[in-house]
Amino acid sequence: MGLKWTDTEDIAIALFEKFGKLDPLTVRFTDLHKWVTEIEDFDDDPKLSNEAKLEAIQMAWREEWLDEYN
Repeated sequence: MGLKWTDTEDIAIALFEKFGKLDPLTVRFTDLHKWVTEIEDFDDDPKLSNEAKLEAIQMAWREEWLDEYN
């Protein structure tokens, strides 16, 4: 079973592993949406995304980033 938009933490970890030192707060939501849908295990309808879901993913990714680089 693949990742869904609601799998915030797992998506955040996948993005952190792929983009390393990139500060998630510098990423536009349009890019974030694209990157999430390109995760190998992502298996959800791209149209089910919304600003709240993208923001939750971005904040979870930011937490992963801060744990590593702060």
